[in-house]
Amino acid sequence: MFEFNIYAMSFIKPILYLCCLLTFTSCTAQTKFDLLIGTYTNRGSSSEGIYVYTFDSKTGELEYKNEVGDIDNPSYLAISPDHKNVYAVSESGRDPVGMVYAYDYDSSTGKLTFKNKESAGGNGPCYVSMDHTGKYVFTANYGSGSLAAVPVLDGGALSSSVQEIYNKGNVVNGKEGRSNMHAAVISPDNKYLFAPNLGIDKIGVYHFDAEASSNPLTPAEPAFINLPTGSGPRHFVFHPDGKHAYLIQELDGGITSYDYHDGKLSPIQTVSFKPDDFEGTFGGADIHISPDGRFLYGSNRSGINEIVIYSIDQNTGMLTFVAKQSSLGKTPRNFAIDPTGNFLLVANQDSDDIIVFNRNQETGLLTPTDISINIGRPVNLTFVD
Repeated sequence: MFEFNIYAMSFIKPILYLCCLLTFTSCTAQTKFDLLIGTYTNRGSSSEGIYVYTFDSKTGELEYKNEVGDIDNPSYLAISPDHKNVYAVSESGRDPVGMVYAYDYDSSTGKLTFKNKESAGGNGPCYVSMDHTGKYVFTANYGSGSLAAVPVLDGGALSSSVQEIYNKGNVVNGKEGRSNMHAAVISPDNKYLFAPNLGIDKIGVYHFDAEASSNPLTPAEPAFINLPTGSGPRHFVFHPDGKHAYLIQELDGGITSYDYHDGKLSPIQTVSFKPDDFEGTFGGADIHISPDGRFLYGSNRSGINEIVIYSIDQNTGMLTFVAKQSSLGKTPRNFAIDPTGNFLLVANQDSDDIIVFNRNQETGLLTPTDISINIGRPVNLTFVD
C-alpha cells in the first residue's frame, strides 16, 4: 500500500501543481482598468475636461478616480504605449489654433499632470493617436483638412517640430470644396499611416519612419484610396489579424471592408447600416472590433441613436449583419469595448451619459445593464490596458 501511494503521488503532484498554477493565473489576471473620458466643455456643458474612472470588467461598475480641467474641448485622447503619458486634442476654444496637450499620467491615482502643449497642425483637431513606439503623436484636423505628426521628446513632452500635411478640397465648378480630416490610424506594422478625409471622400496613405527626428510622413503609392462621392469616410480600424481593415462612412451609412497587405488596401465589401426609410442628414460615427476579432460594431447618430453589430468571417474578413441595439441616449458619438470583451460602453454626447452594456462574446449581442454615469457631453472613451 505504501509503494502504491508513492507511485500515485508521482502522478498527482504534477496535477496539483498545474491546478495551483492555473488558479494563481486566474486570480492574478487583470480585471480592473482605467477609463479615460474626453468631453466637450463648451455650449453650457457641465464637464470640466478629462475624467478618469476605474472600470471593473467583472461587474461593469465604474468608480470615479480623478479629473483634470483647464483644457477646452478635449474631444479625443491617446495613451502612450508605456502608459506614462496621455495626449489630448483641444478641438476649439481659447487657443487661436488647434492644440494638442501632453500630460504625465499616474496609473495608481489616475492623476493627470500638464506637461506642455503644441500646435495640432491645423484648426479643429478632432482625433489624436500615437505610433506603436511612442515617438510620434498624430492629429487629424477637421477644420483645416490637415494631418500632423508631432515628435514626442524624452519624458513625454511634445516637440515644436510639427509636420503639417494639408489635403486640398475637390474642385467643383472652379471652386475648391471642403477638406475635413477625421482620423489618423497607424498600421499594425507601424510603417503606414491612414487618414480618412470626410470632405474629399478619400483615405490618405503615408509611409511612416519612426526613426526620423522630424517630418516622418511621406505619401505612399498610391497616395489616396478613393471612396464614392458623398460617402464621408470618418473612422478606420484594423482587424486584430492585421490582414483586414474597416472604414465607417459618416454620410452614406456604409461600412467598407478591405484586405490589407504592406500599405495596400483592397476593398472586398461595403454594407449599409442606413435604414431604408431614413430621410435627412445621416450621422455614422465610431467603429470598433471585439478583442477576439469576431464582431464589428458601429455607432449611428442623427436621431437613430443605435449601435449596429456585424459578425466577421475569420477567413475572408467579410461582414454579416447581426443586430441593432439602442444606445439608450442621444448622439452616440463614441463607444469602447473593455479589454476583456465582456462589456461595451457608449458615450451619448447629447444626453450627458455613458451607458454600460453586457456583451455576449459568442453571439456579439448587447444587453443593457442598470449601470451608467452622468458626464457632461462625453465624446471619447479610451481604456488603459
